[in-house]
Amino acid sequence: MTQAIANIKHALNAIVLGKEQQVEMAVVCLLAKGHLLIEDLPGMGKTTLAHALSRVFGLEFQRIQFTSDLLPADITGTSIYDRHQQSFVFHSGPIFSQVVLADEINRATPKTQSALLEAMEEQQVTIEGETRALPSPFFVIATQNPSHQLGTYPLPESQLDRFLIRLSLGYPHPEVEKSLLLNGEKRASATSAKAEIETQPLLELQQQVEQINVSESLVGYILNLVLETRQSSELVHGLSPRAGLAIVQAAKAYALVRERDYVIPEDVQAVFPYVVGHRLVPTGQSQMTGMDLAEAVVQKVAVPL
Repeated sequence: MTQAIANIKHALNAIVLGKEQQVEMAVVCLLAKGHLLIEDLPGMGKTTLAHALSRVFGLEFQRIQFTSDLLPADITGTSIYDRHQQSFVFHSGPIFSQVVLADEINRATPKTQSALLEAMEEQQVTIEGETRALPSPFFVIATQNPSHQLGTYPLPESQLDRFLIRLSLGYPHPEVEKSLLLNGEKRASATSAKAEIETQPLLELQQQVEQINVSESLVGYILNLVLETRQSSELVHGLSPRAGLAIVQAAKAYALVRERDYVIPEDVQAVFPYVVGHRLVPTGQSQMTGMDLAEAVVQKVAVPL
C-alpha cells in the first residue's frame, strides 16, 4: 500500500509540476474521505489537478461548469415523463460520479451551491422525496476564483465547512514555467494518465486512515490549537468541534502518506493551515488572511513533549 501511495504521488507530480506540497495535500484529502477546495486565479492548473487526481486514482469523473444560470436539477438530476413506459423516469445528474469537479463554484447562485451540501455531508441526495445514495468513494473537488473577481458569489461559511482542505496552487517557479512554455500544458497528460490504484485498494487505504493511532497528548495539542483560535482578538469566531475532528482526520491521512501508523505533532502542524485556513474569519482590523492566522496559531501553541 505504501508503494501505491508513492506511485500516486510520483504520477501526479509528473503532471502538476513544482507543486509537491499541494499535490500531497490533495492526496491526503482524498484518503481522509474529505472534499477539496482549490482557490486561485484562472489558468493556474486547478482543472488539470482535478483531472489528474481522478485518472491516477482510477475513478469515474464528471465536471460541472458552474454558471449563474445553473439550476440545482442540473446537478442532481430530474424525472422526465416517458410516454412508452407511461411513467416518470429518473435521469441522474453529474453528481452521481466518484469524482465531481465543481468548476468555478462561486459563479453559481447560492441556491445552486446549496445543492451540493447534502451530497458532500451525507453522500446521498434527496430528489422528489426519494433519497438516492452516491457512489463510493465520493470526492468533490471545487475550484473557485478569488472573490474580488466580477461575477462571483462568496461561498457561505456552512458550505466552506464541508471542505476538508483548501489549497492554492499559485504561480509556478520560473524554471517550471519555462518547461511549460517549452513543452506545452499538461492537460492532455492529466486526461490520459494511467490509474495507479483500483477502487477496492483505495477503499482499504481509506479504512487504514481510520486505524491510525492518535495519542491522548496529541488530542490535547489539537484541542489547544482550537481553543487558541477561540481566544484570538483577530478572529470573528474560533473553530468549531467539527473543525477539530477535521484536523484529526487530516493528520491521520498525512501520517499514512508519510508511512506511519501513528500521528506526530509535525503531522498536525503540516495539515492545520490547509484544514482551518478557510474556516477562520479575520476581523476587520486584521491584515492577515485565514491561512496566515492559522500559521500564527501553530507558532503560538506549545508542542507536547
